[in-house]
Amino acid sequence: MEKGKVIIFSAPSGSGKSTLVRYLMSTSDSYAFSISATSRAPRGEEKHGVEYFFFTPEEFRAKIAADEFVEYEEVYADRFYGTLKSQVETQLQTHNIIFDVDVKGGCNLKKYYGDRALFVFVQAPSVEELRKRLAGRGDTSPEEMEKRLAKAEYEMGFASRADVVVVNDVLERALQELLEIVNKFLSE
Repeated sequence: MEKGKVIIFSAPSGSGKSTLVRYLMSTSDSYAFSISATSRAPRGEEKHGVEYFFFTPEEFRAKIAADEFVEYEEVYADRFYGTLKSQVETQLQTHNIIFDVDVKGGCNLKKYYGDRALFVFVQAPSVEELRKRLAGRGDTSPEEMEKRLAKAEYEMGFASRADVVVVNDVLERALQELLEIVNKFLSE
């Protein structure tokens, strides 16, 4: 029996997606955040099953072969990220699951979950605004910024595949719009 629903967020870097996701998570205890799997080693205080499920590249490949992922991607050689079917199904028993994934992962999750999923694409009002936001962070070199902006332009091409696009130009308005969209989806 279906209990929870799936809410997928994708966006170019600097769009404000993390702010919108944190806000949505704070509005209800009916949400749980999807825990991804990775083949990278834990950093700092990260724990298996909390921030990520950590596997070796060989273990990750074995899970791919066993069709255990809803979606996955090899980002770099032997560096995998993905979403375990079993983890999502367990969380969906009691919660609506929120995903924060790249655009390809968002498209794959939407395809897998169909009408049970809402695919939200968050974008800044313009590439120039993205540039300002990334520069304002103060942690991005000019070379890295150009790389992120080129990727952002590519990712914006996926907006039409989402169910809804939330333009994060005025934060308060974007938060209100997002809440209305998600509440409507959850009540259907």
